[in-house]
Amino acid sequence: MDVDCIPFRETGYFSKLICDYIDQKRELAPFYNRFPSMEAFKDQIEEKKANYPSKNRKVLVDQLQAQYAHLEISKATQKNIDALKQETTFTVVTGHQLNLFTGPLYFLYKIVSTINLAKQLKKKYSKYNFVPVYWMATEDHDFDEINYFNFKGQKVQWNRDASGAVGELDTEGLDALYETFSGELGVSKNADELRDLFKNTYLEHNNLTEATRFLANALFGKHGLVILDGNDKGLKQLLVPYAEKDIFENIPYQKVTESMENLSKVSSHYKIQVNPREINYFYLDEGIRERIVQTNGKYEVNSMNIQFSKEELKKELMENPERFSPNVIARPLFQEIILPNLCYIGGGGELAYWLELKSYFDAMGITFPMLLLRNSVLFITQKQAKKVDKLALKVSDLFLKQHQFINKKIREISNIDIDFGPQKKHLEAQFDALYELTEKTDKTFLGAVKAQEVKQKNGLDALEKRLLQAQKRKLKDHVVRMTDIQNALFPNQSLQERQANFSELYLELGEDLIAELMKHLDPLEQSFLVLRH
Repeated sequence: MDVDCIPFRETGYFSKLICDYIDQKRELAPFYNRFPSMEAFKDQIEEKKANYPSKNRKVLVDQLQAQYAHLEISKATQKNIDALKQETTFTVVTGHQLNLFTGPLYFLYKIVSTINLAKQLKKKYSKYNFVPVYWMATEDHDFDEINYFNFKGQKVQWNRDASGAVGELDTEGLDALYETFSGELGVSKNADELRDLFKNTYLEHNNLTEATRFLANALFGKHGLVILDGNDKGLKQLLVPYAEKDIFENIPYQKVTESMENLSKVSSHYKIQVNPREINYFYLDEGIRERIVQTNGKYEVNSMNIQFSKEELKKELMENPERFSPNVIARPLFQEIILPNLCYIGGGGELAYWLELKSYFDAMGITFPMLLLRNSVLFITQKQAKKVDKLALKVSDLFLKQHQFINKKIREISNIDIDFGPQKKHLEAQFDALYELTEKTDKTFLGAVKAQEVKQKNGLDALEKRLLQAQKRKLKDHVVRMTDIQNALFPNQSLQERQANFSELYLELGEDLIAELMKHLDPLEQSFLVLRH
């Protein structure tokens, strides 16, 4: 495969906050621990080693072995679980929802980035072991976010009633969806492999947690991926003292609120990703996941007829920690408590909320992990690449919003100059002279001069737009071909990786899909990859 790289900032698809973070803007330094470079991991290892209790390691390994008890485990994954018993073993982790059949393509990119970073760290720091971990978001309750995937522009959707943690949902109804999807795959070896994978994942397992663990293991088990479910009583026992500080002292609410205010002082353009609550835990039981709220000195489960006094809630937390589910603010802390983790790999939105959390981690005495933006990829077929070349397009131009993309190219290929920039500058020079004359004569005319300048600039803008529209009509065939190729590569005017499912690429590439990703994705190379296949 041929590879091109585009800086994240130039794609236009990443927030100012994330681009500034990648550029290591000095003002953002207080919001993270260390920026991820190979050399920086040395100090991160030492800090985490000193801050991670041996008893947590034993609990982690015991619970992992229990979670893998009914799954055929690869030698590479078993080796990594065994390695976690050792004080010299650390993790690199990514997390993702239990999307149906992996959901969008970037599920693969997250995990490949994680596996490849673990491999690179082993080469650099050979006396240590590094284990790639996929944290399954089994406790999420937003079923509508995960109950579908897109295949060739069509939504393949699992329709059913659902409530509570999605990981506990049974797989009822997925047999009918399998029949529909199977019929769309066509006839080929790769199509048969996809049918078998979907069938073995969802028709042979009882709930969504078991199914997703099987799927991720089938795709990445041979690379040593360790899959972890945080919805586990043994693991949540380690969370109890930290949950108490959240529920009864509101420490995360205080610290994250301060961080949000400080981030907004760095730039008013930074979008706050998540807001903390006074209590950042849900109450989890069969079929329910509802917020815990404090009202009139009592602790209630929102929308439910469940109420506790402070002492009763403390007792419930001690005896049944599995019933306490961390929200988006508290979950990252839970992860770092139970794992000997060095680095979290996530998308732009995820890293944006992680950047709100460092002071909260500091207050809780937990090492803040390094934050790494996952790899992003655009796949282009050789046929599509030829069309791009024939139209004399730059791949980087395809990332523009469609109206910008068209206007830019029309200006380039038009036989007349539609850029009125020089005329606007000439006009500004003329009005500068008028302003100077008005200052010397009668300043009350300044408003009239300004109004005339605005009117004439607007007139030039309108004329420029009309000429552009005329050229678009004249070059209609070229515009159609341009928009067709952009729409194919950016479905719904969005990144391919956020829309398409891996199954579309698997039909073409089969097992080579993951092999090529493993070959080309360098997690520390912070740029957007374009792969021609």
